[in-house]
Amino acid sequence: MNCNLFLFALLCLSMICALFFAVKLWQTKQSLSVIKEALEDIKAGNLNRRVLAKENDRTKQICHDINMITLNNQTQFIRQQQSEASYKRLMTSLSHDAKTPLASLVGYLEAVTGGLVTGEEKEAYILIASEKAHQLKGFIESLFEWVKLDAGEQTYHFEQLDLNELTRSIIADWIPTWENSHFKYEIEIPETEYWMDIDIHAYTRILNNLFQNILKHSDGNRLTLRITEEESLAQIEVSDNGIGILPSSLPHIFERMYQCDDSRLADGNGLGLAIVKELVSAHKGKIKAESTPSAGITFTITFRKAL
Repeated sequence: MNCNLFLFALLCLSMICALFFAVKLWQTKQSLSVIKEALEDIKAGNLNRRVLAKENDRTKQICHDINMITLNNQTQFIRQQQSEASYKRLMTSLSHDAKTPLASLVGYLEAVTGGLVTGEEKEAYILIASEKAHQLKGFIESLFEWVKLDAGEQTYHFEQLDLNELTRSIIADWIPTWENSHFKYEIEIPETEYWMDIDIHAYTRILNNLFQNILKHSDGNRLTLRITEEESLAQIEVSDNGIGILPSSLPHIFERMYQCDDSRLADGNGLGLAIVKELVSAHKGKIKAESTPSAGITFTITFRKAL
């Protein structure tokens, strides 16, 4: 009798276990069906699809992983769309920036070669055409510089150089331009040597772009460059006394093709400061900008000393 009861209890327990596993199997099957449906929807391009799972669902981890993969793909897709839109704006802006000086250049040269102007007027036309040609040349150089940086194809040749002496050399080439533009300048560079790993072309480009930005966009008449040194850091401050930049625009001025209503940033292709930031980063340095509207702007570059 006891044996029969034991067997009956064992049979009941087995049936309960079988029923339990059958329910779990059915639940798992249902979950897999939902996952399959979601994967097909995601495969069709719906990156907003998510797979829901209960707390005790055996497929919970799988659902979580699918959701994370979908979220990452969605983020990358959004970034790709933003990048494509940015490049379209870039191409539109660059086309305009190239066409304007080119059309003027062609117009002035046609007037000269066609005999429409003579004497002093002809000389003035040739001078203007030369200015337009140099403007176009600078634009193309900036464009190629950015393309190489953006594609990661820029090559650097770092060597240990005296930051102070190199800066003085670069400034010497700018003094005639500042004086011809009636720009006052104040230069403070320590007489001591400060050795660091520098790519001459890149560092020259950094200062040139900052000087060009101030000369062209600041609407001021004074430029200041100051180098201060600590034991392991050097700071280069380049500032002007111009119109400055609005606080809402300041955090974005190093972004490629940033568009805003700020008159200081409205004119130009938006590549100069973006190139500066990339080249400063290549030297493992940092750059920031501080400005008060109608009180100018200060660019501060921080470099580490060579070990």
